[in-house]
Amino acid sequence: MKSIFDTVSFKCSKLVTQNYSTSFSLAVKMLSPSIREAIYSIYGFVRLADEIVDSFHDFDKESLLNDFEIEYYKAVENGISLNPILNSFQQTVKQNNITDDLIQAFLKSMKLDLSKSTYNTQTEYEDYIYGSADVVGLMCLKVFVKGNEQKYEQLKFEAMKLGSAFQKVNFLRDLKEDNLLLNRNYFPGVDLNNFTEHSKIAIINEIEEDFRIAFEGIIKLPIEAKFGVYTAYVYYKKLLKKLKNTPYYEIGSSRIRVSNYTKAGLLAQSFVTYKLKMV
Repeated sequence: MKSIFDTVSFKCSKLVTQNYSTSFSLAVKMLSPSIREAIYSIYGFVRLADEIVDSFHDFDKESLLNDFEIEYYKAVENGISLNPILNSFQQTVKQNNITDDLIQAFLKSMKLDLSKSTYNTQTEYEDYIYGSADVVGLMCLKVFVKGNEQKYEQLKFEAMKLGSAFQKVNFLRDLKEDNLLLNRNYFPGVDLNNFTEHSKIAIINEIEEDFRIAFEGIIKLPIEAKFGVYTAYVYYKKLLKKLKNTPYYEIGSSRIRVSNYTKAGLLAQSFVTYKLKMV
């Protein structure tokens, strides 16, 4: 029965989420059960594409990504894919009216990672972040508002800012890996081989402004989504604080993390804040 395969497909997306990101997986658990599967399926889709361009160094990445895109559109057309991640994602796309411009913008940024290593202008930087992160926030927002287009338009800008903030934190945290292993520099005007405290603070100030705007959207989210998104927001704010307190030369030589013990404490703190209706 197709329903069994669909159930297995969504479980596969959940498994991808749990294995690749404990922090995001924790945040998804804080969402209403009615929307968790859809968010897992979005994460599964974007994670596989990201792994192709970032991790599969012994394979033809361009061919893999092209095949992935072709198989996605076949899944949309046929209403099924034997790739369980694509099978679950195509259902989420249809059920939540996720428009194709969001998918295409995401795939465009993934393709840039195959050929582009340096982002020299603010426009290039912002375009990449829009495709790699902002649209993922918008896909999730489509799920959160359950077809309410007025609510979607109302929260769209803040959702994009939250996606931007998350991505920029990831860029700063992964400075060593992006620069030394992948030969990428997303920050325009920043020389990663001569990274300075001034450069670090300028990036952090930009991220903090994104978070400030994003919070205004979080407090307006539907009840089914608010606590989960707030949990992710608190985690990334903590990670940013650690980066802010880390000397610039250590950011370029090591990967900053938030321990599982700290994550548990942040979850408890978020829950109290949420229950006291401070969010």
